[in-house]
Amino acid sequence: MSATGPAEFRPRPIARRAILLLIPWWLVAGPADAAPDAQPWPRWERHRADSEIRVDHGVWDTLLTRYLHVAGDGIHRFDYAAVSADDRAALAGYLRDLAGHPVSELARPEQMAFWINLYNAQTVAVVLDHYPVESIRQIDISPGWFSDGPWGKPLLAVEGVALSLDDIEHRILRPGWRDPRVHYALNCASLGCPNLGSEAYRAADLESQLDAAARAYVNHPRGVAPDGGGWRVSRIYKWFVEDFGGNEAGVVTHLRRYAAPPLARALERRPAIESYAYDWALNDVATDTP
Repeated sequence: MSATGPAEFRPRPIARRAILLLIPWWLVAGPADAAPDAQPWPRWERHRADSEIRVDHGVWDTLLTRYLHVAGDGIHRFDYAAVSADDRAALAGYLRDLAGHPVSELARPEQMAFWINLYNAQTVAVVLDHYPVESIRQIDISPGWFSDGPWGKPLLAVEGVALSLDDIEHRILRPGWRDPRVHYALNCASLGCPNLGSEAYRAADLESQLDAAARAYVNHPRGVAPDGGGWRVSRIYKWFVEDFGGNEAGVVTHLRRYAAPPLARALERRPAIESYAYDWALNDVATDTP
């Protein structure tokens, strides 16, 4: 998930460098109100409906079991500092194995699970490569002077095609499935993001896993919280409003679908969205406070 700031003022590079030396990153890297459009990439629409190929995500399950912690506040945090050299190597091997899979030969549910797990595992890998950082947005490796974070840089190749995290999210998953629950499955290593799942996504369990992820986020204060006479909701619903019904009324309808009964009734009584919020701090165990 990436967001870029407005382009009304574009200082010369030397001026921007000077500014960044004086101003903390969180003051110059505020979230924008729009995200990349979903642009279909026909190359990745290939699949085999009758395929019985299953991708092994056991390594990812093991790493999640070892290093993902469910905090008392309901946010899943990853213990980046504790990851051993052997497990870093295991993660790298898992990513190589995924990249070597003939994803075009998979059935659609298997493909969706493949891309979600690949995105999440690659995100953890890129954070580990640059750790310690306070936010994934500090991993400023994307091409372009005004780019932010790691999302735009090609980080791996699948079937010989170089791909970035943005490619997986905005050119494969979002346009390929048109399912807003994708946003609850993808994790951008931030406290404001939907939780990193405690187990790998799998085709056989995909529907229940996606529904559970949606309910967990919508019913957590990161997703929806009271604000005056209405609600403060995650900025995800502003960035990707087209995926959630196209307007604020559509967002509220979506939220009510996954809200627990008390919240659903409250949203029906008070459907106004008052504000949006998002916390870009790293989802690190070190940020957990009792």
